[in-house]
This record gives sequence, structure tokens and C-alpha cells, in this order.
Amino acid sequence: MSKIKPAKGSPYARILGVGGYRPTRVVSNDVILEKIDSSDEWIRSRSGIATRHWASPEETVAAMSVEASGKALADAGVSADQIGAVIVSTVSHFRQTPAVATEIADRIGAHKPAAFDISAGCAGFGYGLTLAKGMVVEGSAQYVLVIGVERLSDLTDLEDRATAFLFGDGAGAVVVGPSNEPAIGPTVWGSEGDKSETIKQTVPWDQYKTGDRFPAITQEGQAVFRWAVFEMAKVAQQALDAAGLTPDDLDVFIPHQANMRIIDSMVKTLKLPEHVTVARDVETTGNTSAASIPLAMERLLATGKAKSGDTALVIGFGAGLVYAATVVTLP
Repeated sequence: MSKIKPAKGSPYARILGVGGYRPTRVVSNDVILEKIDSSDEWIRSRSGIATRHWASPEETVAAMSVEASGKALADAGVSADQIGAVIVSTVSHFRQTPAVATEIADRIGAHKPAAFDISAGCAGFGYGLTLAKGMVVEGSAQYVLVIGVERLSDLTDLEDRATAFLFGDGAGAVVVGPSNEPAIGPTVWGSEGDKSETIKQTVPWDQYKTGDRFPAITQEGQAVFRWAVFEMAKVAQQALDAAGLTPDDLDVFIPHQANMRIIDSMVKTLKLPEHVTVARDVETTGNTSAASIPLAMERLLATGKAKSGDTALVIGFGAGLVYAATVVTLP
């Protein structure tokens, strides 16, 4: 018989607060068109993107995360010294080690929390949320800060007609804590490594030692579109099934803000009722990878398009290819 004492966690976990940070510089499609042969109409029709935010040198991955985290903590009514773990999802923090989560934890005033980064691309927020839920329920942390943050402008090839217009910068954060009722559903997640070449960094860091072109993100647009529309709708439905819900039970749908056409196609495939509010933050924020879901969540709540207590389906998907979907109660 095991001598290990059972953990003393909470029966359930929930999102208690959300915060977002968008860089001050707003970049129109006209700026993108300076280096690619395209048009504003083509970009809008292919992606739905009109503008995106690009970070200044001072708006680092850590700095943006600190701003978003402060808002999430205030929204949750939780102090930084109550945070037991900081989880950061990012692919654009250029130091392999130490994790940027440790710097963020120190800057917000957290007291010796567990702190680590995860690399799960555009699904990273969902991965982090699932880990946070487990920590709260298991009892290793009472409150967990989950951050999705990207400076994808650093990894954008402005001469690549297929991707130059897609990416933006920003940070989104949530505080996950105890709940007396289910408020974060079971997660449906996974990967399809045979498709890893469809979204990737052009040059590995070790090859850059002798290379003359900085690494950038590239993707096979049509292959990713087909995968996202057809396969991710199935995953979203599985998340609903796991939560014991139907599309009619939803108030809000917050998919990864990859592309407006993908979002609209998923809405159609899932047959979401008209009363469901759909996040379309991509139009003015672009694709911010791991930051896109919490940023979209924050904007919906701030503008009143969604409200506290709403039931939301969230799904992220991207490089790997990886994905994660769950149903949550909005803070």
C-alpha cells in the first residue's frame, strides 16, 4: 500500500480573470504591400486581416506578458504572491534557456512559483490551460497564471507573399483557480506529426550559425486550411461531447485567430446557432499564435459581446501539427 498522502486540491478549476496587451503600433495592409506583390483586397479576402499590431524594441515578450498578467490578476482579484505556477506558451522567445516564465514571475512579484515555458504553437494556450487545471485540482498550486505571448513580427518573412500579412504580436493571460463546480471541461488534444512540415521555422537555430538569412515562419497554406477546417471541426465537436454539451448550449465560440475563412468555415461545419457569439479578433489583431485565444477572450468581455458566466468553446491549432479544445465558463 502506498504511503503517499492524497493531494489536497480543489474539486474543480475555473478561469477567474483575463487580461490582454496589444502593442501600440498598428500596422495596416499597406505597409505589408511595400514588399510583396499583392493588394489590400486580396489580403482581406484570403485572411480577413485589415491590421495587426507589431511590437517595438521595448515591447518584449516579457514586457507584454507582464502587462497582460497584471490585468488578469486584477480582474481575478488575486495577488501575485498567491500565484503558485506561471506557464508561458510562446515560440518567439529567442532564448532556449532560461524560460521567460521565470523572468515574468519575478517582475510581477510572484513568490517562488513553479515557472516554465511550453512550445505548442497556436494550441499552446489550450495546453497551458489544461496543465493549470490539473495543478489546481491536484493541489500543487492554488492559483496558476497562464500566458500566451508572441512577437511573431520577429519571425515573419516580409517578402513571403503567403505569410507576410498573417502575423501579429501581443500577449494574453488568464488566472486559473479553484471552483466548486465544473468550469473547464475535459480537453481534447493531440498531434499529427506527419504534417509537421506544413508550418515550420525555415532554418533551425544551429544552421543559422553559418547562414545569412534570419529564420522565419513558413507554412503550406492550402494544406493547413484543409486540415483546420475539416479536422479541427471534429476536434471541437469532440470537446463539446466530452463536456456533455451541444452547439445549442454554447454562448461563445473562441477559435484560434488564424484566418477569417477558417473561422467562418468552422462555424458552418459545426452548425453553430446564430445566438453564439464568434470571436473574430483576427481582423484587427492578426494571427498571434499562442496569444490569440486569450486576447480574443479579453476583447469579447471588454466590449460586452460576451459576459461573465457564458459557456465558451475554445480551440487552438497550429505548428506540429498540434491542437487542443475545451469548453470553459468565462470569468
